[in-house]
Amino acid sequence: MAKIAVIGSGFSGLSAAAYLSSEGHEVHIYEKNSSGGGRARQFETSNGYTFDMGPSWYWMPDVFEKFFGDFGYSVKDLYDLKLLDPAFEIIFDKKETLPVPDDFSKLCELFDSIEEGSSKKLMAFMKEAKFKYDKGMKDLVYMPGLSLTEFADVDFIKGAFRLQVFSSFSKHIRKYFSNPKLIALMEFPVLFLGAMPQDTPALYSLMNYAGLTLGTWYPMGGFGKVIEAMMKVGKEKGVQFHFNAAVEEILVQNRKASGIKVNGTELKFDAVVAAADYHHVEKELLPASLRNYSESYWDSRTLAPSCLIYYLGLSKKLKNIRHHTLFFEEELFQHSEEIYKHPKWPEKPLFYVCCPSQNDNSVAPEGHENLFLLMPLAPGLEDGEELREKYYKIMMQRLEDQVGEEIEQFVDYKRSYCVSDFIADYHSYKGNAYGLANTLRQTAVLKPKIRNKKVRNLFYAGQLTVPGPGVPPSLISGKIAAEQLMKYLKNQKNEVTV
Repeated sequence: MAKIAVIGSGFSGLSAAAYLSSEGHEVHIYEKNSSGGGRARQFETSNGYTFDMGPSWYWMPDVFEKFFGDFGYSVKDLYDLKLLDPAFEIIFDKKETLPVPDDFSKLCELFDSIEEGSSKKLMAFMKEAKFKYDKGMKDLVYMPGLSLTEFADVDFIKGAFRLQVFSSFSKHIRKYFSNPKLIALMEFPVLFLGAMPQDTPALYSLMNYAGLTLGTWYPMGGFGKVIEAMMKVGKEKGVQFHFNAAVEEILVQNRKASGIKVNGTELKFDAVVAAADYHHVEKELLPASLRNYSESYWDSRTLAPSCLIYYLGLSKKLKNIRHHTLFFEEELFQHSEEIYKHPKWPEKPLFYVCCPSQNDNSVAPEGHENLFLLMPLAPGLEDGEELREKYYKIMMQRLEDQVGEEIEQFVDYKRSYCVSDFIADYHSYKGNAYGLANTLRQTAVLKPKIRNKKVRNLFYAGQLTVPGPGVPPSLISGKIAAEQLMKYLKNQKNEVTV
């Protein structure tokens, strides 16, 4: 069996390590930070708060069940899931509030109350979206994207038109709905996929199906509990974890990765899975002659957003807030343009507030509130303290106005996180938070390859390669990378035997 190094302990790295170790390989994870989870790390404060640093939306529960099921577990064996109802809430102009119910029949009633007859259109939309979800999340996302021949399956070709890979998501939504509130509700999930709705394939209506039909869930204790569960699986399979272990170089001999250099020490390995930032791995860990892509290639890519985050602790409870709240009082199109078309700090930002302590007493002291404020932002921007504070004040004022009570004076913990922090902590290219945008020109075989073309036993995983941004795709990315590496090792073994 092979000795394999995995660089990075985010979702994709933990996933790859679990699959590789379950096949008997000796797997070592090297993580530059002091704890596992990558962007899904947690941190605890001295005054009793526990903050998820990144992901907070638990969608596509079937993907998590499939992952843990591959190792003989059910999610309920490892952490507790709570179904949120309402799933989330959207704030529009003049404090108009739209709570989105979990129950689909109530959702239909809500649609009809906003746009007469739209419930029937919603059902038709979701029927089509379910097809995309079933086909996309069972077949399409598990393809390694190495060759067009992967898509030569007759059944896949027959269904390709129904997947609407070449249609605009924005136009697709408007075929069904005309009310701007319903359009905003349906378009918001793709804001984090990395492109304007106009430039996102209609395939991604599968996100609407995932969020509005399969439910919005919350892992009690936060996303850190999912990371703990994945690490538990890995450890049981023999994965060895190394923290505060920054990989400085991938060692290559005769077009094969022969090891890695960690904190100045060279370590021998038979293969490497790079689940760290793809661009960083290519630029900093490999010589130019062994990289898949040039700097100009990366510079031409469309990235998903970065973001400004505030982790806040409050010394009181709030009466009028949900677990997830989207502040959409301003124009979605304008903010999207300021992320994707004309990158700059937004003039009239949209933002998102997560308050997990509404449902989870473990993340804040008794009588206190845990708040997570997030504003999507173009990657690559300067983000000094003065700018961060300016937008903190904007978000706080709108939040106080909405809930109808003072908040800022009760803040007893405050920490910001933005572009430069993503770069410092994750070597994130241009400080992106979510990965590579899911645009038509960056879908499937058009994404950065999961395999290094010049180093035969080096594979990539994570949000800058297939299948794309988000937690479930990252889980799947790790599995694809592991499968491709095991296929390579098997072929090598057969060649030696012959």
